[in-house]
Amino acid sequence: MDFRIIWSEIALRDLRDIVRYVARDDPKTAERFGNLIISKILNLGTFPRIGRIVPEFREDRLREIILTPYRIVYEIDDNNSTLAVLRVWHGARGSVQLP
Repeated sequence: MDFRIIWSEIALRDLRDIVRYVARDDPKTAERFGNLIISKILNLGTFPRIGRIVPEFREDRLREIILTPYRIVYEIDDNNSTLAVLRVWHGARGSVQLP
C-alpha cells in the first residue's frame, strides 16, 4: 500500500522558490527540475524508506533523498501511512532546519 504524501507549507515554498530562481536563467530547465523533484517525492509514496536517515537528527522516521545540490527531507508516519515532505533544502545552507 502506498503512503499518502503531504507537503508542508514550507516545503511547497521551498519548491516554488527553487523553480523561480532557476527560471530567471532558464525557464525550461526550471520546469524540468521542478518536475524531477516532484517525481522523486511521488516515488517515496511507494518506497518511503529508500532515503537515508537525516544525519542531524538520527531518527528512523526522518529521512532524506539527495538531488544534488538539494536535500528532500521527509517524515514517515507508519501508523497513518503518510509521508510528510518537510523541506527541499539547499545543501550549501548547512544543517537542515525543520518546521
